[in-house]
Amino acid sequence: MKILLPPSIQDALTFETYPPPPSITGVRIQPLRKIRSSNGAFMEYLRLNETGVEGLPDPLTPRQISVAWAAPGRVNAFHIHVKTEQNELWCVLTGQLLVWLVDVRADSATLGVKRRLILTGEEPALLSIPSGVAHGYQAGDAGATLLYTADAQFDLQDPNEGRIPWDHFGPELWDEDRG
Repeated sequence: MKILLPPSIQDALTFETYPPPPSITGVRIQPLRKIRSSNGAFMEYLRLNETGVEGLPDPLTPRQISVAWAAPGRVNAFHIHVKTEQNELWCVLTGQLLVWLVDVRADSATLGVKRRLILTGEEPALLSIPSGVAHGYQAGDAGATLLYTADAQFDLQDPNEGRIPWDHFGPELWDEDRG
């Protein structure tokens, strides 16, 4: 080292690493363009054609578009759709979400892979979550507004909202980053 440190600091010193995020088959994140002006902003969320959503590598035909409001600090996890296929597109409009994705598909090449993402209204992105990938989020200090699109409609009589406990993959996923 070029800077001399006392042994107690040198022993405690670590360095951050910046590996690429792990890949989960079928998960995609696509930045969206937020156009700002002096009187507001505009953003295109989805473009549709005769086969569904344009620009996705896999076809997705929207069947339901919903909005969720998350209170500050709220952990809403983990969900999974397994009764029937249900793929989702997520976009945070306001606030921030810490998102965790876990591939639990037994036949997937990326089974067991966990991926952490931050979605914000300041830098909007479209997150594509395939059926069989467990997903959950924690809202930031200001809460968040989530716009999401699914290729299956919610059925109140037979919900396809499977639940896995929030801490099943480890409670440390939701720990505050203390740097």
